[in-house]
Amino acid sequence: MRCVGTTSRGIRTGVIKPGDNLEDIVVNSVLRASKEEGFNIRNRDIIAITEAVVSISKGNYVSVNDIANDIKVKFPKGEVGLVFPILSRNRFSGILKGIARGVNKIYMMLSYPADEVGNHLFDDELLYEYDINPYSDSFEIDTYNKYFKDIKHQFTGINYVDVYTEICRKENCEIVFIFSNNPRDILKYTKDILACDIHTRERTKKLLNGADTILGLDNIMTKSISGSGYNPKYGLLGSNKSTEEVLKLFPREGEELVNGIQDRIFKETGKKVEVMIYGDGAFKDPVGKIWELADPVVSPFYTKGLDGTPNEIKLKYISDNELSNLSGEELNKKMKEIIREKDNNLVGQNKSLGTTPRRIVDLVGSLCDLTSGSGDKGTPVVYISGYFDNYADE
Repeated sequence: MRCVGTTSRGIRTGVIKPGDNLEDIVVNSVLRASKEEGFNIRNRDIIAITEAVVSISKGNYVSVNDIANDIKVKFPKGEVGLVFPILSRNRFSGILKGIARGVNKIYMMLSYPADEVGNHLFDDELLYEYDINPYSDSFEIDTYNKYFKDIKHQFTGINYVDVYTEICRKENCEIVFIFSNNPRDILKYTKDILACDIHTRERTKKLLNGADTILGLDNIMTKSISGSGYNPKYGLLGSNKSTEEVLKLFPREGEELVNGIQDRIFKETGKKVEVMIYGDGAFKDPVGKIWELADPVVSPFYTKGLDGTPNEIKLKYISDNELSNLSGEELNKKMKEIIREKDNNLVGQNKSLGTTPRRIVDLVGSLCDLTSGSGDKGTPVVYISGYFDNYADE
């Protein structure tokens, strides 16, 4: 019997810069790691590449001035209401700088007590202490300062109201804060709206159909400005701060890359692997309550073999119920028979209770994000062996 199931390996590639041939780098790095570390490349193994190096190699960057110029065109009145931006220097501060440079006045509506992905303005318990109803109450900066002014983010030590105020001040842009969980409240202040939320953006746009202008971050920088990068599908969603004046965008190209790597590995080894590009994983931190997924999707590009959701039975359920009278080798043998004979679609069956009903790319992307991290590990490529194996595979 095989003693190891799924294995995830971070693959070191060296630092990747604009203009580098990423397909060559990924293929050569995987083949070299396989040889040096002694693991075999097998059919249906997975090669995953972090979205950052995809955009870097393609030079998909925009400047703060590019953003400002796009904002000026799309919000010519010189004011804009920003609805539900997340609390993040990495994700939003550069975007805000560009917006502030493009208008004279910003009305910023922050959801509370936390943003869409779980970054907290203040602790939930304070809602009870100050008798604030997050489902109905909206308030402005005076109320915020009365109760929450000195509160800082648990992990970053930052007060984001102060940070965003300072960004706008340096760009000579007035900012007015509104704290509300009802996007319609922004219409009391302005009719020109930019929805800054990520996963709920379409709902927000729909609820604000009475606005004169209603766009989302996915509608900004969808075309190149004077040779800049762009993303026709996601705009500024998924962007990261690169320098004080430059942002890296979410990949706009990737299908050719994943298919090219798949073909190259097959030519070199005779094995058909699956390939994906991944960004944030889709998991939530139990302490900070932060939902990791600040990108619009976990995986923007992947090969066809990664479509779908897992179709697995729950070993514990089968062991405790159908095979409760068996033990030892007899139990193991019967369990493998049940796995081999399982239906192609287990949805709704008790034997699948407790398995995770999520897309394969979201599950694998989360594994990759945890493997590679976002810091200094130097492994922007992840190699996963045995993900599609089960207990019955020898």
